[in-house]
Amino acid sequence: MVFNSLHFVSFFIIVYALYRVLPHRGQNWLLFIASYYFYAAWDWRFLGLLAASTIVDYTAARLLESATSGTRRRLFVTVSLGFNLTMLGFFKYFNFFADSLRDLFMAFGMQLDFVTLRVLLPVGISFYTFVTMSYVIDVYRREVPAARNFVDFAVFVAYFPHLVAGPILRATMLLPQIVEPRRISAQQVRDGLWLMAWGYFQKIFIADNLAPLANSVFEPGTGHAGVNVLLGVYAFALQIYGDFAGYSNIARGTSKLMGIELIENFRFPYLVRTPQQFWRHWHISLSTWLRDYLYIPL
Repeated sequence: MVFNSLHFVSFFIIVYALYRVLPHRGQNWLLFIASYYFYAAWDWRFLGLLAASTIVDYTAARLLESATSGTRRRLFVTVSLGFNLTMLGFFKYFNFFADSLRDLFMAFGMQLDFVTLRVLLPVGISFYTFVTMSYVIDVYRREVPAARNFVDFAVFVAYFPHLVAGPILRATMLLPQIVEPRRISAQQVRDGLWLMAWGYFQKIFIADNLAPLANSVFEPGTGHAGVNVLLGVYAFALQIYGDFAGYSNIARGTSKLMGIELIENFRFPYLVRTPQQFWRHWHISLSTWLRDYLYIPL
């Protein structure tokens, strides 16, 4: 299910109508069911991966919090990270390595017939894997307590506004908003509707209209040159920004309507002056995740 579809619009209207009349615990159960339905609408077969990631990291965090031995704590965090990275690496890169291995054997005149599996990439797997990994690492560092309620944690992982296209959220920001009762202000409703409208404009008016121009230039065998290639480059740059930023703004808007704040993920990156500033304004949640969980530790 994509945000710019009638399916999502009807889905969100029903979910939001129920959400506004339910108490806090009922809201969380509704978000849990709605988020899994949202994911299943793309391909129900991958619900098991989402559930497995949730169960493994929920359990690992609880064990980490109760463990006193440094060896046991390192074991638990290693098992969690190993599971997540193995799952992510397999689904992301199996086809690449299988094709590369086949091509290598073909270069030596050998046919590799057994590599025939084509692995479908589960939508959003990078986003929810990074979310759960950062949570387990934060619990390991004792920066956040482990979640007590499994449904609350499952909502944190699978929360449908950010599930398939981000932003990548931290437990310190999102989990307390799920655990505690929420009050929706009139300002949040106004801001949420504005963000949704702006996001749909970016996605439908900008990205979708520029996509045919970019595709016509970069399709194999088109043979474009000169100014046409330059126009294609600019069209693609604006298309990918409209797609990604539009989705992020729709996610923030729908979440605001439910009283849950998500971080800003794009801050007009094409208006900055340096590559360093661009890095800080494009996909902000990913750049800060890499900084805090990869660059600084290394």
